[in-house]
Order: sequence, then C-alpha cells, then structure tokens
Amino acid sequence: MDVTKKNLLILHLTVFVWGFTGVLGKVISIDAVPMVWYRVLIASVTLFAWFTLTKKNIKITKKQFIQFFLTGGIVAIHWIFFFHAIKVSTVSVTLVCLSSFTLFTAILEPLIKKQPIYIGDILIGLLIILGIYMIFKFESQYTLGIIFGLSAAFAASLFSTINSTFVQKSEPSIIGFYELVGGLFWITLYRLYDGSLLNMPFNLSAKDWFYIAILGTFCTSVAYVAGVSVMRTLSAFRTALVTNLEPVYGILLAFIFFKDKEQMTGGFYIGATIILASIFLYPIYKNRKNNL
Repeated sequence: MDVTKKNLLILHLTVFVWGFTGVLGKVISIDAVPMVWYRVLIASVTLFAWFTLTKKNIKITKKQFIQFFLTGGIVAIHWIFFFHAIKVSTVSVTLVCLSSFTLFTAILEPLIKKQPIYIGDILIGLLIILGIYMIFKFESQYTLGIIFGLSAAFAASLFSTINSTFVQKSEPSIIGFYELVGGLFWITLYRLYDGSLLNMPFNLSAKDWFYIAILGTFCTSVAYVAGVSVMRTLSAFRTALVTNLEPVYGILLAFIFFKDKEQMTGGFYIGATIILASIFLYPIYKNRKNNL
C-alpha cells in the first residue's frame, strides 16, 4: 500500500472515530460541562505525554499563547453545546445540525479574512438553510437540541476559521495542545464559579470512566494527531470530502447503537439529505473555483 492510500485509510478511520464521539456523548451519564472538562483534561495530559516522549519542542511566544488560550475557550463552548444538544435531542439531529458548519464558515471566513463572498457560497448556504428549516418543521420536539447543535456548528466554524490563520505560522499539534489547555482552564474557572467542581463526585461508574477515557484519548488526542499527520500528504480537497463523512458515520453508528431511538420523520431525512448533499458539493465547488 502506497503512502497516499495508507494516509487516506488513516483519515477515514480518524473521521470514523470523530463520528463515534456522538455515541459516547449519549451513553456517558454525566452532563455536558463535566464531560467536556474530563475530555480536555485527559486529552491535554495525553498530548503532553506524547510531546514529552517524542521530545518535541512546544515553546511558543507570549502572543501565540494568549491567542491559543483564548481560542481554547471557543473550542470548549463548541464541545459543551455539541454534547448538550445530544443530551436533549438525538445523535442524528445533533450531527446533521453540526453539518451547518459549512454555512457558517462560508459567512465567517470572508468576514474574518476580509475576503469577498462568492455567489456559489451563498447558494450552498441557502440549500443548508432549507435543510435546517425542514428539520425544524418536522422535528419541533427537538427544538432545543437543534438550537444547541447549530450553536455548536457556529462555534466550530469560528475557531476553525481562526485556526486557519494560526496554522500559517505554527504547527497544528502545538496549536491544538494549547487550545485544549486553554479550554480546560476556562471550563475549570466556570465550574469553580458555579460551585460544581468543588461539589463534584468523582465516584463515576466503571462504564462512565471507560467511555470518558476513550473520549479523551482515542477520540481527541490520538485522533487529532493522526488527522493532522495525514493532512500533510493529502490534498485539501480530498481531506474536506472525507471529513464531511463525519455526520454520515456518526448517524450510522447511532442507528446501530440506539436503533428505534434514532428513528425520525420523513421530513428530517429530506432535510438531512439536502444538508449532507450541500456539504459534499461545497468542496467540489471550491476546488473548481480555485482551479479557474
């Protein structure tokens, strides 16, 4: 197997693991905030251990530290909204709403980078809005989950757009590490403020500890390092297409694990199809536009 095929397989496995986080969010019994706190704590320690073993230099400037640290707060908000959406709705609803990441990126990226907004971006965005409207209309019992899912997508789009400027000057794994540390700091600060950390029982069930360990290691730090490493040899276009499979993998896994609980109305599937088709069309459109 050549390097490209090997890295493509690793990327598919990584995206599959990312899709599995939705299932873990549903089966872990604790609320979203403590769950994310455990996730970033375990992922931070794991990444630091990996850097230590590989003797990697992780020194950065004071300005970079502040930038990454603050962005880590947005990453934490994204994960909290994502897992809370799963808790109050379903994995399928949350993952489809998270797919609106493409819509928010099409809006935020030109604003942050001071670039023009193209008609194609607007058309793709309108298709995604149509899909979201269909889901709102036919799955109104999950309105709160939809709102949190869309909020998670907006936060993901915001920190991804910001990171696309950071990655020009810093290594992605180092950016990710300091953002995880930043996320841990901001969540800890919030939990000290509301008193939940001081009164937090650490006697979780063995099942919860097992799932949280998987979430923090394989689904966060390991998957992150693997994803970053293969992206150096794969084109941005191919990477975008494979990454867009995350909601597909996640929804399929949700059906396998939760069966009837993930059954939706026909309107949901129409809306989901419109959104998923749009996010697959988006990198194709972008690729063709960039080659003109």
